[in-house]
Amino acid sequence: REKRERREREEREKKKDNFQVSSMKLRGAVSRRTAARLQHVASVKRGNGPRITHSMASSVSVVCQRRREVLAKAAAEPVASSESKSQVKSKPAFPFTRVIQQDDMKLGLLLNVIDQRIGGLLVMGDRGTGKSVVVRAVIDLLPEIEMAEGDAFNSSPTDARLMSKEVREAIERGEDIKTRKAKTPLVELPLGATEDRVCGTLDVEAALQLGSKAFSPGLLAKANRGILYIDEVNLLDDSLVDVVLDAAAGGVNTVEREGISITHPASFIMIGTGNPEEGELRPQLLDRFGLYVEISTVADPDLRLQLALNRTAYDLNPEAFYESAREEQEALKEKLLQAKKLVKEVTVDRDLRVKISTVCSLLDIDGIRGDMVVVRTAKAFAAFDGRNEVTEDDVGRIIGLCLGHRTRKDPLDPLGGVQKVNAVFRRIFKDGLTYEAVKGMQAKSEAKKEDKETKEDGGEKDSSEQRSGLKPGQWRGLK
Repeated sequence: REKRERREREEREKKKDNFQVSSMKLRGAVSRRTAARLQHVASVKRGNGPRITHSMASSVSVVCQRRREVLAKAAAEPVASSESKSQVKSKPAFPFTRVIQQDDMKLGLLLNVIDQRIGGLLVMGDRGTGKSVVVRAVIDLLPEIEMAEGDAFNSSPTDARLMSKEVREAIERGEDIKTRKAKTPLVELPLGATEDRVCGTLDVEAALQLGSKAFSPGLLAKANRGILYIDEVNLLDDSLVDVVLDAAAGGVNTVEREGISITHPASFIMIGTGNPEEGELRPQLLDRFGLYVEISTVADPDLRLQLALNRTAYDLNPEAFYESAREEQEALKEKLLQAKKLVKEVTVDRDLRVKISTVCSLLDIDGIRGDMVVVRTAKAFAAFDGRNEVTEDDVGRIIGLCLGHRTRKDPLDPLGGVQKVNAVFRRIFKDGLTYEAVKGMQAKSEAKKEDKETKEDGGEKDSSEQRSGLKPGQWRGLK
């Protein structure tokens, strides 16, 4: 009986050790040679092999540690040689300046680049209208950023708000932080992503090999100081969209799971695109996006032909097509850099702020988020135009993008959200009417509408009763 129990115990331990080693091999955590050493160590622990020495045990840990360091260094360091650069070089993105029409979408992207506090952009339109092409093209207009070397959160070496805890503690200790320059990151969030992959979770490799609790950063950490792009955002799970929007609004991501409590910077521009035929976002989520744009397919035949020719030329030779637009790209890039410096000095008169709040109040917009977004967007638009003071024309150009998706939708109202916003804007800014005057006009219009509906309903009822030959209130029978 003792022999049988001992044999069963040894078989259970063997299965357990083999499972751990095979899982590490599948995840690529260790090489085959290291896995063989681990199997040898497990057999020695069970008493089925030669006695393990101290050097053999330390060699296994050294190999694992060295492999992790090499992988981390390869991921963090930029490619140094020109030959390797040419090998991994990808084709350039479609030039932003060669996108025809879609002016509102392009303006919304540029304004978010100038002032990230606007709150992102949501683009809804037909399929094949170039939504994702424009989003990927705007990355080429952004300058390279300086980040701490070997840091998984793209930490800034100078701004404490954009630093991870490790970099901040190293600076407080007086250590010299090595930096590198890289392109502004563009992280795409796929539809099948889970909350663990987006926010981050427990590092299983460190837990198995070292027995310690470590954090594995998610997509929000990679998107810090960059752009997070969600294609088909209306098909993404609402809870996941809410998590991403919370991080975008606060600039930080807090993770509380599996005994881990960590807060890291997550300051990024949120860009979402979708097709309204596939579904709409909830009003609560719509309100979290700063700007909203609806686009449609280009109808002009000449413009459609030009679009097709540009795309064909880009597909045949991307490098040559990009070189033909390089001067325009560089000019727009320099204009954006100047606007980002000037936006902090742009001012808005109090009268304009009062009128903006009046428009928001007449449109029955919940909260003050709409008021703040209009002011920030108007400042960015003025800075993009090279001015340090906001005018009424600036507000009129961008107010539809800021408030069109925040109005309450009425299925019986012939006016859409943007048309309704522009109508109220003209009443307040152009006609010079007061809040009380416009409110009275709206009340009279509603009263006339109700009277008309009542008369129409009553007339139809009387005529139907006369045609049927029934007395008022008489039972009509089953229909």
